Amino acid sequence: MNRRLAPDLRRQQIIAAARTVIVERGLAATSLRDIAAAAQVSVGTVTYHFVGVDEILSAVVITESESFYAKVVQAADSEPDPRRAMLILIDSLFGDPDKTSEHWKIWADYWAATARRPEIADAYADRIRHWQNCLERVIARGVSDSTFRSVDPNATALKMAAYSDGLGIQMSQQVTGLDHRTAHRWLVDFAELLLGPVSRPAPG
Repeated sequence: MNRRLAPDLRRQQIIAAARTVIVERGLAATSLRDIAAAAQVSVGTVTYHFVGVDEILSAVVITESESFYAKVVQAADSEPDPRRAMLILIDSLFGDPDKTSEHWKIWADYWAATARRPEIADAYADRIRHWQNCLERVIARGVSDSTFRSVDPNATALKMAAYSDGLGIQMSQQVTGLDHRTAHRWLVDFAELLLGPVSRPAPG
């Protein structure tokens, strides 16, 4: 078993181990015993920090969301051209299969879990919506300077987030005909349907 760690460090150790197991096996095949073994701690240590697998999954998703999107959100918020900023956000979801495949596996399990227990999503919604919140800011900037059509930024960001989640989950299930390149193109097409040209940024 591992040496004694501060509670916060032990919690992060368990979350990291759970992420590895969930990506490899899927949530349905993951038990507290599996997570404990991967973290090299006892089951009692896991249950001291977490009530059950659902709470661990929520913690994994929060950590994943914060780490996966931190640089992306910073880059999009710093990009003055809303169209370029939009492409930064879209690229983050479907641009690099090596970086995004595990991410979508985690999200697919999370959404399946929240379908059974909506309170899981309600409790953590504000902490996992980094991409959507940034997208709303980008759309608002584009509407303000007439780069995009006059739309409701909040509703439009929600539409795009819902569509991207659907693409990602379908892709994680290896649906025939849907790969990263196709998902990327479809999300750009959807953005342009809602907002106007996105894939041809303004010069400069």
